[in-house]
Amino acid sequence: MTTRMSRAAQTERNRGRVLDAARRVFLAAGYHGARLDAIAEEAGFSKGVVYSQFAGKADLFLALLDQRIVERAEANAELAADHAGVEGLHALLVANTRREQEDAWAQLLIEFRVAAARDPELNARYAALHERTLEHFGETVRRVLERGGLVPVYPPRVFAGLILALGTGRVLEDAAGTARFDVEIVVDLLRRLVEPAPSSREAS
Repeated sequence: MTTRMSRAAQTERNRGRVLDAARRVFLAAGYHGARLDAIAEEAGFSKGVVYSQFAGKADLFLALLDQRIVERAEANAELAADHAGVEGLHALLVANTRREQEDAWAQLLIEFRVAAARDPELNARYAALHERTLEHFGETVRRVLERGGLVPVYPPRVFAGLILALGTGRVLEDAAGTARFDVEIVVDLLRRLVEPAPSSREAS
């Protein structure tokens, strides 16, 4: 006996198919090059179905970004649970760099950020999502360092922002082919920006 899918389940399934298709099209064509009709065709729907789920291309991209933030936060937390101190920070950076190299998401995000910067409303929506990234990553880094008896010399959110800014700069430098710097250099720099936690100093 065939069980008929509920309207809510069908809507959720369609949304997932659109997001999966959008990820493929965005990564292949870039943010500016991606077209909603191409995303609809990739998903096997009409453009009307896409519009029934998302207000437009920017809305669709932000939904993808929201999904990716959750995925990355979960992956980082799982990895961080098995590491501590600078070694743990090194493991986090290596894993995140490897993920960036697996697809063109980092370049795609930079392209979107430049477009969003010219649109105050869109930029505010992006900034709210980015704040979540900073909070998640900052807390993960704080816990990893704390287990090694260390604290960053800057507040965790600022420290996380510094790491992400270095990552964005590395992506741009690598794209230009003018100056490559690997994770070891970044870790060596960050090693100079942590210190023993107050309790560790008192114990010694």
